[in-house]
Amino acid sequence: MEIKAADLFNIDSERRFNELALDIFRYQAAKNEVYSEYLKGLRLKAEEIDSVAQIPFLPIGFFKTHKVCTKYNGSASSPQVLQSTIFTSSGTSGDDTSKHYVHDISLYEESFRKGFELFYGKPKEYRILALLPSYLEREGSSLVYMLNDLIKQSADPESGFYLHNLDELAEKLKQKSKKKTLLLGVTYALLDLAEKIKGNGSENLIVMETGGMKGKRKEMVREELHETLCASYGVKKIHSEYGMTELLSQAYSKSDGIFNCPPWMKVSARDVNDPFSAAAEGKTGGINVIDLANVHSCSFIATQDLGKVYADGSVEILGRFDNSDLRGCNLMSLS
Repeated sequence: MEIKAADLFNIDSERRFNELALDIFRYQAAKNEVYSEYLKGLRLKAEEIDSVAQIPFLPIGFFKTHKVCTKYNGSASSPQVLQSTIFTSSGTSGDDTSKHYVHDISLYEESFRKGFELFYGKPKEYRILALLPSYLEREGSSLVYMLNDLIKQSADPESGFYLHNLDELAEKLKQKSKKKTLLLGVTYALLDLAEKIKGNGSENLIVMETGGMKGKRKEMVREELHETLCASYGVKKIHSEYGMTELLSQAYSKSDGIFNCPPWMKVSARDVNDPFSAAAEGKTGGINVIDLANVHSCSFIATQDLGKVYADGSVEILGRFDNSDLRGCNLMSLS
């Protein structure tokens, strides 16, 4: 089976999404050994599933313990590709990380480029400043890969990554720019920088947080965090990015922690006590994600995140299940 990028990134209706989701499910049920064994363990037969609502979601923990790869052209993705394009999560230790083996990096590039453009326009319209110390200090970050590409596309001489040079970044943020400025940072680093900005950010500034506290600071509920950041940077709203190592697509929030997905990505909620039942609309549940860009790994993932999914498909991320590990996917603790 061959799914083309044009099929994935030009979805124009829920019907078309559902058709592709079912096609990819059957493909992965047959060609992804890990997913296939999981379905067998559930005593489910792919041919008996005829609606998206019936598709089982693979627990995200399998990305830590197995190579979650869908066979390509009859064989596993080539070793050369697997060695050169492996995204890893931050985890809590070197042995406790997820690995996403990406067969076709162009799918990831098209996904994040089209997703960013859908919500924010073309990168060349921005001066992009990335404050991602936890990600830059290790290898294999899909977020760094994405930002590196968007920074290049911005073609602004001031766009770039910042590690520990917060004073330089603070001064740059205070300067006026003809372009809109996007400051995307891991949450704890944005709080560190906020102490140097003190409400003197430039006009047309967008502050986007991601990645959580990484154990560097005390967890804060979203309302308190966003209120602190708004006051410090002199902005009215805080934007957020929701993505993870195991996904090739991102959801974005422009205010109040309410995320929206691109057309090839969909979020649902499962009952917290019964992972095979749906949570009621607007009720807290475990977050399930369909990411059709994951055609060569697994497109149906049960995350360890908690949230609420609303009637319009938007999602509010609330926190994590107890005993879940810290990781890079924009999370705040529950109040």
